[in-house]
Amino acid sequence: MPARFELNGVFLSGPTYKVGLMLALAGEPFDYLHVNLMEGEHKQPPYLSKQRYGQVPLLVDRNNGRHLCQSAAILEYLADALGRFGGATLDERLQVREWLYWDFDRLAPAIYRSRGIRLGFMKGGEESLEFCAANAASALRTLDRHLAGKDWIVGEGTTIADIDIYGVLVYAGEAAVDLAPYLNVAAWLKRVEALPGFESPKGLLPAASREAA
Repeated sequence: MPARFELNGVFLSGPTYKVGLMLALAGEPFDYLHVNLMEGEHKQPPYLSKQRYGQVPLLVDRNNGRHLCQSAAILEYLADALGRFGGATLDERLQVREWLYWDFDRLAPAIYRSRGIRLGFMKGGEESLEFCAANAASALRTLDRHLAGKDWIVGEGTTIADIDIYGVLVYAGEAAVDLAPYLNVAAWLKRVEALPGFESPKGLLPAASREAA
């Protein structure tokens, strides 16, 4: 029987990794379909009919035929569908959503853009890199202060806020962002990596399509 979930993406994609990590931590096997961005597969009608923005990731829930776009929205959907990592109360769920939006606005652009420039798949020069570094430092100071005395970003357990933000900071090294000065963040990263089912990007996302084990 095929897996319930089909994840379409690219192994270099942070947003794709976030969704894969959520599924792995929830113990949900998934089929992985590589989308060939180099050949423009994501801009062709067959893919656009499923992912209206022509981006990755795309998650298909085969139980109901839903095609889901945008990693934060997918994480919220999975938290509801699987009953995991959504927050224990309404207040926690609202805080989780705030952190998802904060990440998209303040942290992810700085890390992902710097990484993309340094790896050669985004355009930008030294001025852009300096701008990214300053924004990353500002966001990391905010996160580090928030994590003082806390194990997790929201509440007493792991939520999709942790999964979402980890899926950005795992690429900090490739973005030339040093996390060592942020002691609370560094300790939190280790807690995420110790969770049952955790996989690194390389361990979770292959460079080619793969059926669930």
